[in-house]
Amino acid sequence: MYLQHFGLTHAPLGKELTEPWDDGTLAHLTERFNWLLNSPGVGLITGEPGVGKTAALRNITKSLNPHRYLVLYQAETDFGRVDIYRGLARALGIEPNYRRAQLWRDIKQRIHELVDTKQTTPVWIIDEAQNLPPEFFRDLPAFLNFAFDSRDLISVWLVAHPALAHTLARAPYAALASRIQVRVELKPVLQRERFAKLIAHAFKSAGATGTLLSDSGLEIVRQASKGLPRNAATILCTAMRLAVPKGLNHLPDEILQQAIGELQ
Repeated sequence: MYLQHFGLTHAPLGKELTEPWDDGTLAHLTERFNWLLNSPGVGLITGEPGVGKTAALRNITKSLNPHRYLVLYQAETDFGRVDIYRGLARALGIEPNYRRAQLWRDIKQRIHELVDTKQTTPVWIIDEAQNLPPEFFRDLPAFLNFAFDSRDLISVWLVAHPALAHTLARAPYAALASRIQVRVELKPVLQRERFAKLIAHAFKSAGATGTLLSDSGLEIVRQASKGLPRNAATILCTAMRLAVPKGLNHLPDEILQQAIGELQ
């Protein structure tokens, strides 16, 4: 109801956003992502929850040629290491074997077929990677060993909270850390000018014809959201819902404060 009231096609900063705002950060990530398409390897993307890691990757991968790249996305990571590979096997169209050794062989054979027969590069994106078991991080380099470690056939992106970067810097994970070719950290949009541009783009992309927030309201949202797009989106949507019964066509500061209070 609030979308119709404000004349919007979708929620500002919502998942339906087709044209994400970018002041260079997304372009930087896209460039690094393409590096691993051309030369498969391991990439690490870190950032606070709600900063837009998954949304950025979703935007990048949607334009990939499906005949050249097979995107495999996993977010169920709080399981044992064998369960992770079982999920990968299913994504590849393989019936998972109950024995890990055979499971690995089946997956690797399938990857070889994709690359050598279909000229298709698998891109394995593991979201919430900070929840992966330690054994997975120790195993992954061995799993990525193809043909006496002479070929790199699959790109793997670990998407996680910043703490994972510190975890992988520890000695037990040195083999995996040495394989990480690309590291990208997405940071909150804390600067006032950048945050203002983010919100302006969000409303314009959603179909708004005017400004719904005052400068002071914008500052309220910036501080309360801590510069995290997901938090800002939740505050704005809650405020718009609160504004509808009052017949308001903008978001006054008191409505924003009320929305923040309800979300705490």
